[in-house]
Amino acid sequence: MEDFLSKLIGKKLDVYCGGSSSLRGDVIKVERGVLYLRDEDGKHCYIAVDKIVVVWEARDDDHHAGFVPPNVR
Repeated sequence: MEDFLSKLIGKKLDVYCGGSSSLRGDVIKVERGVLYLRDEDGKHCYIAVDKIVVVWEARDDDHHAGFVPPNVR
């Protein structure tokens, strides 16, 4: 998984680790079992690679994984 995530450095990802929400950010680096993300506000997030269930490239800034905007049909 670390090797795979290392190939995505510089890309914006949605990361799901379980529960009801996902994390989104630009991949900074992957090191010693930790995924480093930076969100649009410049804040950093550190995710244990072994806790990641699903990861995918973010498609657009208006869509947040795990949430459906109101009044969408």
